[in-house]
Amino acid sequence: MEKIYFSLIISAILSLVLTPLARKFAIKFNFIDVPKDNRRVHTKAIPLLGGLAIFLAVIIAIFIFLDYKGERLGLLIGSTLILASGIIDDKYNLSPKAKMGFQILAAIILVVFGVRIEFFTNPFNMGQSLVFLEFLSVPITIFWIVGITNTINLIDGLDGLAAGVSMISSISLMFIARSFGFYDISILAAIVAGACLGFLPYNFNPAKIFMGDAGALFLGFVLSYISIEGVMKSAAALTIFVPVLILAVPVFDTAFAMVRRKLSGKSMVSADKGHLHHRLLRLGLNQKQTVLVLYFISIVFGLIANLLSNIDAKLGIFISSLVIFSVILIAYMFGMFKSKEE
Repeated sequence: MEKIYFSLIISAILSLVLTPLARKFAIKFNFIDVPKDNRRVHTKAIPLLGGLAIFLAVIIAIFIFLDYKGERLGLLIGSTLILASGIIDDKYNLSPKAKMGFQILAAIILVVFGVRIEFFTNPFNMGQSLVFLEFLSVPITIFWIVGITNTINLIDGLDGLAAGVSMISSISLMFIARSFGFYDISILAAIVAGACLGFLPYNFNPAKIFMGDAGALFLGFVLSYISIEGVMKSAAALTIFVPVLILAVPVFDTAFAMVRRKLSGKSMVSADKGHLHHRLLRLGLNQKQTVLVLYFISIVFGLIANLLSNIDAKLGIFISSLVIFSVILIAYMFGMFKSKEE
């Protein structure tokens, strides 16, 4: 475990040092987020490209603690493509189709290098029966990677929110991957958590720099990889529920947004002010309070996921179903399926 914790610390130091440099670079080359609509919460121009610092911290730490062979080479290539597309989008505003094209291509790169969801465990059979996906493996893997990549981007609406939730999710994945025996993936999760931790002092309210689409998409992409390699490749029971619960805040918020937009007759990729953080702000919480509430929710879901990863399958399926049903019910009562445009 010492190497895992040490990799987290080194990654955090790298991010802490690189972020001010990324900020200077952003200002010099005019990578600035100017609030242009009422959907944005910040009121003044903020430099972007914090994602570049996070990316470099992760890559350097991987070279120190891991190797780039096989699947991790695919991760390097795919994540570099994702970062590049995010930087272009931060500067020139890519169309949704172009962004999706980059994401699908990056996901295909991972698949080509062997990253695939090949089976899931049937929890009704005490974790002993594996259901193999066969020809569905590739499309399901691409769908998962692209989906998780976008969920982090969609919650990146408040200072420190995406970085903090990604850090908490990475730490949860770190412990679960370690318990399943995926030691290298546990180190990678620690590295991602450290990069987010080192970035937070500059990004927490009031933010001095944003991670931009480059950072949010990169974090989502890497978390999708970690969830596949560190959880879904285990034959343990409930591996189909654990990553969803770990990433519950971005996953459910994105799912509710898509349903909400569909019911209101809008495009599912259109932006709105109906996200969970917007609604908490309307309840009277300030930015810091809203972010801390969502941190707490992420921690709770992470603890539940770690608990479920090591308990009886039938009890686990009952608890998972109860949690998911409760989340949907609370979301309905909270008006998450109704448009709240202002």
